[in-house]
Order: sequence, then C-alpha cells, then structure tokens
Amino acid sequence: MTKTINSNTREIALGILMEIVEKNNFSHQVLNRTLGQYQALEKQDRAFITRLCEGTIERLITLDFIINIYSNVKVNKMKPLIRNLLRMSVYQLRYMNQVPDSAACNEAVKLAKKKGFASLSGFVNGVLRNIIRNPEKVIFPEEAKEPVKFLSVNYSVPEWMVNHLLSQYEYSVVKAMFDSSFEDKKTSIRCNLNQIEPKDLKVSLEKSGVKVEEGTFLPFAFQISEYNFLEQLEPFLQGQFLVQDESSMLVGVIAGVKQGDYVIDVCAAPGGKALHIAELLQGSGHVDSRDVSDRKVALIHDNIKRLKLNNITTKVQDAMKLEEESIGKADLVIADLPCSGLGIIGKKPDIKYNMTKEKITQLVQVQRDILNNVQNYVKPDGILIFSTCTVNKEENIENVRWFLEHFHFQLESIEDMVPEALRNKTTKEGYLQLIPGIHDSDGFFIARLKKCK
Repeated sequence: MTKTINSNTREIALGILMEIVEKNNFSHQVLNRTLGQYQALEKQDRAFITRLCEGTIERLITLDFIINIYSNVKVNKMKPLIRNLLRMSVYQLRYMNQVPDSAACNEAVKLAKKKGFASLSGFVNGVLRNIIRNPEKVIFPEEAKEPVKFLSVNYSVPEWMVNHLLSQYEYSVVKAMFDSSFEDKKTSIRCNLNQIEPKDLKVSLEKSGVKVEEGTFLPFAFQISEYNFLEQLEPFLQGQFLVQDESSMLVGVIAGVKQGDYVIDVCAAPGGKALHIAELLQGSGHVDSRDVSDRKVALIHDNIKRLKLNNITTKVQDAMKLEEESIGKADLVIADLPCSGLGIIGKKPDIKYNMTKEKITQLVQVQRDILNNVQNYVKPDGILIFSTCTVNKEENIENVRWFLEHFHFQLESIEDMVPEALRNKTTKEGYLQLIPGIHDSDGFFIARLKKCK
C-alpha cells in the first residue's frame, strides 16, 4: 500500500477532515462526495483515504490527548489545518501499522509547506518526531481509578456522554457499545426480493468481486466488503439491493403489513423502510413516503426508480405539520424520527462530538411534537411503528410511555415477528432495544403501537 500513497492522497484526506471537523459537516456525506470526485484513484488509495479519515474522526479525543502530551501548544490553540494535520499523522503512527513512521512524518511536513504553513513545518516535525522517539510518555487513565475518564480517552467519547449512558446502562454494556464502534465496518444490504432471490444476489455480487457474508438475523440481509465503488456495481445499478442496516430492516418485519394496506412513512428519507414495506406489499396497496425537503424526497425517488417499485410515491411534507387530508386514512404509519443517533456512532463518529445534552432535550420534544401529529393519521385498529437509531432511553421507551399516557394506543406484542435470537421480555410487551456490542447491529429502537377503537 505504501508504494502508491503520496502527498496528494494525504492532501485529499486532510481536506475531508477540515470540512468535517472545522465546518461540522456530516462525515459520511463529505467522504462519499469526495471519493465520488476521485473515482479514478486506485482502490487501495481510496481505502487508505477512507481508513485515515474515518479513523481520525472516531479517535479524535484520543489523538488530542496524545498530541497534548508532546506539544507545548495545546490542540485547541493550534491553527485548524495544523491540528488536523497532526491528528491524521498521529493516527497513522499509532493505528496504521503498514505506514512507516518516517513516511507519516515526512509527508506531514511536506503537506504543511504545501498548504502555506512552512513556518510551522518544524513544529509539526518536532511533535511527530517526539512521539516516534518517546512512545512511553503516553499514559492513559486507569480504568479502576478513573472509569469515566478511561472510557472517554480510550474510546474518544466526551465525558458528558459517558456519564449520560452510564446513568442508563451497566458499565459493561456501555463499554461493549464503545468497543463495537471500533470494529471493522462492512456494508449491510437488503436483497430486493421483487427483483432477485438472496442466493442469486450473493452469486451476482461475488461475480463482481465483492466479499459477501450472511446477515445476522434476516435471510434477505447480507454484509458486503472489498468493493471499490458501490454505485458502479452491476447488482446495484440493476436495483437488486439497497444499503440498509438489519436493525432498520426489522421495522418492515415488525410492521406486519397486510396486502392492500395504505401506509404513510412520515420521515422516510433515504427510503429504506418505505421501500421495504412497498416490497412486502407485493405490488398491492400504497406507500406514501414523505420527508421535509425536496433534497430528501429526491433521495427516496432515486431509490424507488432504481428498485423498480410502482406502489410507492413521494411527497414533501413536514411531519411537524398536521395534514388534514391524511387523518384516519392509514392502516400503518411509520415514524422513524429524528434522534441523537447514539446507536450509530460506529458508522457516524462525528455524532460523538456534535451532540449535546441540550440537543437531546430538544430532540425528545421534537419527537413528541411529531407523534402528536402523525398519530392522527392512523385508523382505529391501525398500527403506528415508532423507531429511532439511538440507545438513549429518554428518546425511546420514555417517549413511548409519554405517548401511551396521552393517546388512545396500546403496545402490541412483537414476539412472533422478530427472529428468535431477539425475543425477550420487552418484545412480548411490544418493543425492542438493540444495543451495539450486545447485538450484532446498530443501536436501534422499535415499538409497535395499536390504535384502540
């Protein structure tokens, strides 16, 4: 790998980091867009950029802890470009064994000069050389003495977030969540059963040079890796699969949709759940997939076209605003609502640094406001599926309890709907909390609520 890695490759990575860390743009969007602009790059160069950017972001607090040990100028006082250059260079030194120390250091110095910081290139060189020569200076907090600081520094999670999760879960569970966030990330996909059988999709993907593994819970789910550019794969272009985590696929399973049902998905983009339900309807019924902006609705529309489904339409509609025409019309409402995203920090590590206690409080209220509206769309005896991609109980079961206190609904057992491996006391009651590190999936919450007559 090191033969093809040069300053240009690292320069691309630095640009991505600057956009994510300094401008607070979403990491997955910036990375996907930038790699899309550099499709001519060799597969291993693209893999290097991805690993370097994702790794630097997910270990930001750890890297800053290390840099501050060796630098007289603390990270938060450095020029933005210099601190991000040091972060990605230290990541190479500590976590990318295939990169020689000399290459990581020398290329950082060259890049500092190229970017107009020649006067600080000696500083960059000095910090990195010091780290290389004196690794023993790094002493991490002791788990037994400072468990919160240990988790924060070792797993790069802000201390407030560590404390927040420890107030809701056992220490071992929280640690398992953080452990899982550093595991290798494969791409989870759902087979489009309207187009192809799972076994045939597996063969088709393998012919395209993709490594394919079975899903954990569902027979139509796969984990794929070792591909170069997803959108260039022939099975993707043919609409034979959709990228979707298995936890999200369970929404379609738990919905228990019936032939001919009219379904409203109120926060549908990019469309995974709505498309799954349209597929399960087997050409019958109708799925009304909605989201708040033209941009989001366009994402759904693109996937509808690619997957060749004709019983689903799109609509720009703010879920916070009541649509009178939909009152009492839906057999099923899917409400996968805005949330803190604490269940998917392994895939979107920038969430760790952008989320705050105040934002969580606001999101709890946003969910209540949306639920207050969309419960009106459900017919008597109809179903409301409430889901989030977080493990934060305030946004999940506590909001379900709030909902049941205010509206004429009841939880309905999902015991017979979920895979046997996921059945527990709560699935009998009507909800499921998936926890990364405990379950082989994203952190995800699903509740099935039936409207009483």
